[in-house]
Amino acid sequence: MSPGGGNPVLLGADRAAAERARRRRRGTPLLAPGPGRDDATGDGPRAGGPDGSDLEPVAPSPVTRGQVPDAGVVATGTPGVPGGPGGPGGPGVPGEAGAEATPRTRRPRPRPRRSPVVTPLRRDDPVETVIDLVAEEAGQRMVEALEPAGPPRLSVVPDDGAAPGGADPDDGAAPDAADATGAADDPAVAGQTGADPGADAGPPADGAQLAELLLDALDFVRRRLEGDYAVDEFGFDPELTERVLLAVLRPVYRRWFRVELRGADRIPADRGALLVGNHSGTVAWDALMTQVAVHDSTGGRFLRLLGADLVFATPVVGDVARRMGATLAASSDAERLLSSGELVGVWPEGFKGIGKSYRDRYRLQRFGRGGFVSAAIRTQVPIVPVSIVGAEEIHPMLADVRPLARLTGAPYWPVTPTWPWLGPLGLVPLPSKWLIEFGEPIPTDELDPGAAEDPMVVFEITDRVREVIQQTLYALLVQRRSVFLG
Repeated sequence: MSPGGGNPVLLGADRAAAERARRRRRGTPLLAPGPGRDDATGDGPRAGGPDGSDLEPVAPSPVTRGQVPDAGVVATGTPGVPGGPGGPGGPGVPGEAGAEATPRTRRPRPRPRRSPVVTPLRRDDPVETVIDLVAEEAGQRMVEALEPAGPPRLSVVPDDGAAPGGADPDDGAAPDAADATGAADDPAVAGQTGADPGADAGPPADGAQLAELLLDALDFVRRRLEGDYAVDEFGFDPELTERVLLAVLRPVYRRWFRVELRGADRIPADRGALLVGNHSGTVAWDALMTQVAVHDSTGGRFLRLLGADLVFATPVVGDVARRMGATLAASSDAERLLSSGELVGVWPEGFKGIGKSYRDRYRLQRFGRGGFVSAAIRTQVPIVPVSIVGAEEIHPMLADVRPLARLTGAPYWPVTPTWPWLGPLGLVPLPSKWLIEFGEPIPTDELDPGAAEDPMVVFEITDRVREVIQQTLYALLVQRRSVFLG
């Protein structure tokens, strides 16, 4: 190795190439003839040189046997120089006693990048025009910036003793640009290295995908600003729910709670159904996680939740709930949704279930008066029990400060290990491991729709649903080894 830490082969080759280029510009040959030698024929006395010749060679690059010059340099021979690139024992063009020729390698020119066209904007342009232009230019810039250039492809040209372009192999002339470019693009030449001729022009998959996502997001924003989106009679916005709200909840579902789903195939695929689950956890994360589970396991079906009046009276929360498809827990709304083939979710325990003490965890509270059963019987849809394990531990309620609850109008005022001691951080749920199991559907189409008015029938089905969920919870708790590891 040289003192500078570089490869002496590469350094010597670089010096030789620089010397050849300098001499070509000056019009002088690489080897200057000595005195007494004919410049034209090379005839004359051959004395004075160390090897008996009057020619003093330029210092050859220190190439040893078995080494190949750098990929960016064309190795040529120097006849008669022992150990040189073309002399005995050296690679390259054989000299008077040279060894077998070694292929030369060339680099193609780097492909220049196109500059994106910038479209001028005027102050009086409408908003949609500005968004369209920004999206177009941002996508073009992203594709140009992220387009993979790929590693340089080396083309090997067989050395037949003559340099490309008609140059004399003895003068070390470098190949011209046209020949180098043509050799790089020639499939026959490129095939000698085993490389694909079009490998350096691979499709910019990453850049194109990011640009497409950016354009799609800007188009989404434009349509929201213009009001070009649809909501149903309940205020449900499927596009916002699909692209924003569920997308925000999905990392919590997969990474934080690590939800394990069972029995998802029991959810009807093409008809309405009423999903009934146990409520717990101080904050209604169980309803949100069930929405994600149903959507992702049924190929994109939305679960329409039935919520209490307090949910829709709360600022921001009520509007977001309606956008996600929730509606009041009224029989009329539930029946309209079920009749139209929607999946409807209800948590009959209400605030009694979500606000119960941690010591009462996984003990179901009363299921109300059975209004959800009446709606299912009238619409002749099945009832699917949903058992959720893991939600009780996200905010373990240690106490309920009732005076504060009455003062604020809340159904309860919880005290947990983190709230209110950590302030806003106390609202972050603990990362418990969740299990959600969908039970066997309980049919109602065997009953007459008029049976919805019979309290005994309604009570019997309500108690049956509650018992199925309770027994499933006990079975899942027995299988669970750890609250946080599952």
